[in-house]
Amino acid sequence: MFRSRRSSGLLAAAAGGIILSTLTAPAAAQATTGQAITGQAITQAGCLSDALPITVEESRLTTPTVPGAESASRQFLEAGGFTGLADGFVRRLCQAPSVRAAHRLAVTHAENLWRTAVDRAQGRRQMGTIDRYDDRPRYWAHLSATAALRRWKPSFPVGDADRARLVRDFDRHSRGLEDTAFSRGRGVTRLLVSGFDPYQLRNEPRRSNPSGAAALQLDGRRFSTDKGLVEVQTVMLPVTWSGFDAGIVEDAFGPHLRKGDVDLIMTVSQGGRATMNIEQWAGRWRGGAADNNEEGTPEVVPGNDAWPMPDPPREFIETTLPHQAMVDAGTGPWPVRLNPRICEWPPGTFPDPAAVVCHENGPTPGGRARSGGGGDYLSNESMYRSNRLRLGLGLTDLPGGHLHISALVYPSDPAVLIDDAFRSDRRATVDQTVALVRATGLAVR
Repeated sequence: MFRSRRSSGLLAAAAGGIILSTLTAPAAAQATTGQAITGQAITQAGCLSDALPITVEESRLTTPTVPGAESASRQFLEAGGFTGLADGFVRRLCQAPSVRAAHRLAVTHAENLWRTAVDRAQGRRQMGTIDRYDDRPRYWAHLSATAALRRWKPSFPVGDADRARLVRDFDRHSRGLEDTAFSRGRGVTRLLVSGFDPYQLRNEPRRSNPSGAAALQLDGRRFSTDKGLVEVQTVMLPVTWSGFDAGIVEDAFGPHLRKGDVDLIMTVSQGGRATMNIEQWAGRWRGGAADNNEEGTPEVVPGNDAWPMPDPPREFIETTLPHQAMVDAGTGPWPVRLNPRICEWPPGTFPDPAAVVCHENGPTPGGRARSGGGGDYLSNESMYRSNRLRLGLGLTDLPGGHLHISALVYPSDPAVLIDDAFRSDRRATVDQTVALVRATGLAVR
């Protein structure tokens, strides 16, 4: 493989892997947030202001993988062929004559970003030097746009409410939430599936998320079977508590559940290594571990007044996915199992942390949820929220649940962007996820 070169931040590609190139130390020290988002030319245009705040997650746009290296975000944008898309958005944003024009631009760019990422993943567009299973170029292009919108300072005033709407509407469109329309007609089984952004990037900016990669592989796919067509639409969820508090899970699944044009819902996330777990139970508790914005508070999963909720609230919600059919589908390479584990406070012991018990015997009547089979992070909450909504709408028999898929192992050398082992591992996990989603469609026809 080729070793990195100090040549203005280009990627060195080799058959065995791609190595992160480096900048000279002075150049790296001079890099600004604006440069990471937009490139040098647009920073000089004066469109963005470092005085305006961005999120902790967006601040990682300047994080290198190794000291002296170019930012990981820029490396992935270049490797995926997304640099022109990301920089072009900010160039046009700088030219927007009004907030209304900027809003149209943001929505158009968001839709283009999502479709480009899906088309690249599914082989309809040949872009960049890394394989089409890589979800990271989309992730960093998404963050570069939201950071630019937060720091956009045109010659005319932009109110807080207008800026928040710009960011929110860009976010929803670029995550596929406005691109989930199913085909009409009989004989089609319709599945709505979610994946997640990369996470835990504080110390490892190379993070990918195989669930997000699977979502890009699955969006809009139609599988022909001897029982008819199976159609899949997908969305990409953020790894932020605030995003969940804002109702993104309910807004993703709710319209289809209310309309009745979906036959199965499934949330997917990265779990433990070398296993595919169908979670039997989701719990009504968030553990508060730090999200991508380094935020988190232990608390009961909040409600959502915009959507119907079960009354009284369910401490645990059980999967209605066709789990045995998923196990019996014979997919590989990882074993597939139903995970019945829960942790709970026995009746009368909440919130004493010493009283929590974990077991595989199902919820205790009168107990309080501490964690579902998939834990107490956003993966558990994605299952809980989507299926709480399913129950609130009275769809007790509609299949719904969560699949935890195998975690990835990264190259030991932090200067290596991707190597053959990582590439093969991710592809195998994503392909198995696609096969399991297809198996659910066959089972519910």
